[in-house]
Amino acid sequence: MQLPVTFDDLIIEANQLDLYKKLIRQLNKDFLLANIDLDFHEDILPSSLKLLLHETIYKLIQEKFTDYLNLLYIVDVSEKEVKSLDGDDLVKLADEVSFLILRREWQKVWFRNCY
Repeated sequence: MQLPVTFDDLIIEANQLDLYKKLIRQLNKDFLLANIDLDFHEDILPSSLKLLLHETIYKLIQEKFTDYLNLLYIVDVSEKEVKSLDGDDLVKLADEVSFLILRREWQKVWFRNCY
């Protein structure tokens, strides 16, 4: 499996394989497991998904860091990848972490679909 490099690549691939709604369901499932009150509608536009996810991650980093770490653990985002990010600009960090979360969720959905 070749992992998407950008948000747009991920969305294009998810739509081509008709797995976008499954991606949203997986996101909702893991956010629920992490006790984070965020429920994406299955028909959410990709741009809205990106914006809401980014805002939520930013708030978690700022206000509920333990919940943020718990979410990363539940989603199973690579600790090595998160540590490699530059934490000086929180807005940029939240954007990059949002993509890492989406990419990991995409892996789960893709593997479940293929196997």
